[in-house]
Amino acid sequence: MEWIPVALVFFLALYFVIAYNGLVKTGNMLKEAWSGIDVQLKRRSDLIPSLVETVRGYSSHEQDLLVEIAEKRTAAMAAQGAKEKGLAENALTGGIKNLFALAESYPDLKAANNFLKLQEELVQVEDQIQLARRYYNGAVRLVNNRVESFPSNIIAKITGFSRAEFFTLELATERMAPEISWDEK
Repeated sequence: MEWIPVALVFFLALYFVIAYNGLVKTGNMLKEAWSGIDVQLKRRSDLIPSLVETVRGYSSHEQDLLVEIAEKRTAAMAAQGAKEKGLAENALTGGIKNLFALAESYPDLKAANNFLKLQEELVQVEDQIQLARRYYNGAVRLVNNRVESFPSNIIAKITGFSRAEFFTLELATERMAPEISWDEK
């Protein structure tokens, strides 16, 4: 009967190690997932100056919008953490949507090859952001499940692991109405 306390301590220590390693693995997965989002947001941010310059070439009197987009881009690049980054990126998305709405007023701009190419690149980057966001939010779910579930929540508290925040982002290419032409041929 003396072996029971020793076995109990051994199994508790073994569980602690296994649970801790699980928390570390999901924490590392979360960091990797955030890095994927960060890369795609950087790519998106790198496209914005080209879009702004293209529009500037066609509409010199729309400076307020172009300055606003530049300021929102700077704020988005400086934002830290999922929540702050999401808010800043959503504000930037609003500016990009306004930029595309402005482009509707300039048929020459709308038809310009470089504008169309930049718009296509933005769609591709935003598709990649969506994939990265889904992966990140899946990693957040795993981390949160481990941090909140008994008995791993005890190990999480002891070792300093905490809940992670989901990342939400509205993209400039979301909910865009398709162009429909009723012209008869």
